[in-house]
Amino acid sequence: MMGDPNLDAFPPIERRIFCNRTLNFRGVKAVGYDMDYTVVHYRVEPWERRAYEQVKVKLAELGWPVGDLHFDPELVIRGLIIDTERGNLIKANRFGYVTRASHGTVMLDFELQRKVYGRMLVELSDERYVFLNTLFSLSEACMYAQLVDRLDEGRFSAALGYADLYRQVRRSIDEAHMEGELKAEIVANPDVYVERDPDTVLALQDQRQSGKRLLLITNSDWAYTSQIMRYAFDPYLETDGGWRSLFDLVIVSARKPDFFSQRMPLFEVATEDGLLRPINNLRRPGVYVGGDATDVEQYLGVSGEEILYVGDHIFVDVHISKSVMRWRTALVLRELEDELRAIEEFGAQQATLARLMDEKVRLEYRFSQARMRLQRLQNGYGPATTATAGELREIMSELRTRLVALDEQIAPLARRSTEILNPRWGPLMRAGNDKSHLARQVERYADIYTSRVSNFLYETPFVYLRAPRGSLPHDDARVLA
Repeated sequence: MMGDPNLDAFPPIERRIFCNRTLNFRGVKAVGYDMDYTVVHYRVEPWERRAYEQVKVKLAELGWPVGDLHFDPELVIRGLIIDTERGNLIKANRFGYVTRASHGTVMLDFELQRKVYGRMLVELSDERYVFLNTLFSLSEACMYAQLVDRLDEGRFSAALGYADLYRQVRRSIDEAHMEGELKAEIVANPDVYVERDPDTVLALQDQRQSGKRLLLITNSDWAYTSQIMRYAFDPYLETDGGWRSLFDLVIVSARKPDFFSQRMPLFEVATEDGLLRPINNLRRPGVYVGGDATDVEQYLGVSGEEILYVGDHIFVDVHISKSVMRWRTALVLRELEDELRAIEEFGAQQATLARLMDEKVRLEYRFSQARMRLQRLQNGYGPATTATAGELREIMSELRTRLVALDEQIAPLARRSTEILNPRWGPLMRAGNDKSHLARQVERYADIYTSRVSNFLYETPFVYLRAPRGSLPHDDARVLA
């Protein structure tokens, strides 16, 4: 019997699901989804540019010197940390050590960075630090960095500090969201801001038809949610009810993260125009406002590891749902697609870099051994050596020359490897040769992570996702020749 050749076709690496903790999807009874930047993806640059412009208007009303500023999408990336005490943007590794930093928009050179941060550990529990853990953070971080430059130039009349700058930028962002200005524009021009993905619809249909109960749990309000979901989903659905037919429960204005940790009042959306009816518990499939995760578990009759929650915000969606409710968690990192493509393109150069670094390690080992033999010979202790002091110095000189030449080959490759995806900050998930602080958060709180919800289409609702064998420094050890 001939097989279906498509059964053997793995998805490209950038569309795969990556597993931190083994997850048997067959054991998941319900899957909850966030909406913004999760089941609905926005075109990041237009969205963040518009958010930036809204903030700019509000700051201009305060008399701030922002008229000639413009959004720069290359200036910041997700995973950076704002140091509001010093006016810096920093990238830290998994241990909290700073590997790159800028003051405002100006990158710090290595010596200044070391002077400022030394061996100080970045602790996100410290109020001075703001972790940029969602794509919604890019506009505010860009504006903040530019305003730090203006403050240093003496462009502000008021006595402001770096922390004051951040608080006002954050306040202006919140006001723009609360007043609905941004969302009203998105609803009016969805073609500009929303990126449709028909595969998401099929992936959700697969899950629903396999017996899983699907939930939409979003902080967005009903008016916005209904219009955006209709635009993103309904063109690909032929069933009555449109996008709502995919979900057992739709919970809007959920007020995450409190949704996962506190009991909250619950309302039913009784009419399409948003008329609310207060209720005591979830009674049937439908659309609700507020409530909490305990209400959801009671309605479903399942709890803990039988529920998977998928979102894009490490704290609001993933950290809290795991730590409080013990739900399984999935994080959506859309930038992962570009990063994995860039890493794949750099593959040949990375192999060359690895080969050169291996050679460097071997030469350094030989140099150290020669130096130690010379020390023992000169100080008259240890095992005898057949080489004279002059011969050892000659060997060391030759090795030093080879190392200098090797470093000249390594340096440009090493620099390019740290500039993948973004020339200022490098890859999302790495900080130098180590994992980035963002990668550590993903590893700690997300059971699985992927670039988009439609990647579940490849893995199917029956997949057994296995975590790889954990790597340790000695796993890559080689016997030196």
